[in-house]
Amino acid sequence: MLQDSMPGTEELLNKEMVRGYIGFDPTADSLGVGNLVQIMTLLHFQRAGHKPIALVGGATGMVGDPSGKSSERNMINEETLQYNLGCQKKQLEKFLDFNSGENAAEIVNNYDWFKNFTFLDFIRDAGKYITVNYMMAKDSVQNRLENGMSFTEFSYQLVQGYDFYHLWKNNGVKLQMGGSDQWGNIVTGTELIRKKAGGEAFALTTPLIKKADGSKFGKSENGNIWLDPAKTSPYKFYQFWLNAGDADVANYIRIFSLKNRAEIEALEQEHLAAPHLRLLQRTLAEEITARVHSEEALQRAIETTGILFGTSFDAFKALSSTEIEDAFDADVTFKVESTLLENGLDPLALLAEHSSIYNSKGEARKAIQGNGCSLNKEKVSLAQKFTSADLLHGKYLLVQKGKKNYYLIVAN
Repeated sequence: MLQDSMPGTEELLNKEMVRGYIGFDPTADSLGVGNLVQIMTLLHFQRAGHKPIALVGGATGMVGDPSGKSSERNMINEETLQYNLGCQKKQLEKFLDFNSGENAAEIVNNYDWFKNFTFLDFIRDAGKYITVNYMMAKDSVQNRLENGMSFTEFSYQLVQGYDFYHLWKNNGVKLQMGGSDQWGNIVTGTELIRKKAGGEAFALTTPLIKKADGSKFGKSENGNIWLDPAKTSPYKFYQFWLNAGDADVANYIRIFSLKNRAEIEALEQEHLAAPHLRLLQRTLAEEITARVHSEEALQRAIETTGILFGTSFDAFKALSSTEIEDAFDADVTFKVESTLLENGLDPLALLAEHSSIYNSKGEARKAIQGNGCSLNKEKVSLAQKFTSADLLHGKYLLVQKGKKNYYLIVAN
């Protein structure tokens, strides 16, 4: 999990209990699995005896970090920001121990020290210590110069640097951690601490996770994987980890599991002996789903997986309406007017015209002719008509596209 660290960081961590922090972006009302890397960093940090601090960026969220971005983000209002912060705090509390005494976790909000900070105070107290040349040399700035960059975004690294200075001065924080794309912003903080107060602070970063195929970690075919069950159901969350490729899962389990090295290496040997059983994927999916959601939610996800990927429609029919809807996120749920089914609807109209499970009738026809589409666990034929009598609980149709993709059609 380690990428870079400033000289002396390891010695500091071995010498004393260190207060260290990581910043989280509050522009959404949920953290996603991409944030889990940094949450796990804080969790390991606390388990090693140190004091973790999660900084939620109430102030910086109004500005927007340019690191890794190709365009400027929209700003959000204070009311939305406060709501998002509350939601994220509840999620962080599932991982970090806030009641462990001396090294209990804390959450801080940089809005608290920036809300009464005037612009003139800021450029006097922070701006004069960091040169424009220093700021221009940062990758986050260089990568944006061609297309232009607002002063707001340009100032972001200085605002984040001041966060570090404030926490160093007032909270005894000596270490800032983050993804490797944050290195420039973090060391701006250490530079400000050195120049403004003659102090010493440290930096540590983790690698950015990429899938073996080079694509971004944390997204599925249908978008972000969130920690909020209302945005990504526990079933879909479980499936995300279960569907990890063999080339990725050995890396993931080292980052997201709390198992020790011997346990992980033993699991890898067992996995290699029978890779089709997907032992590493199942082990990781179970551990992280239980931690993010609950043991009960995990068991429901396992049961739903068995039912959906099994061959029995009777088992699917045994699920309640709530269990069915929990298994399908909004992006794989399609609504059709129930009146359309009164006289029967052909599969091409159902799957391509009145839902967008297939992009076109031609694509749907090709899938059906190749036996690549099932409805209610039965292969679809072009001659079929679907009526209200086919609806489970009077409202649902289960569509399977290929081997792994499931969709829910809801008649209303």
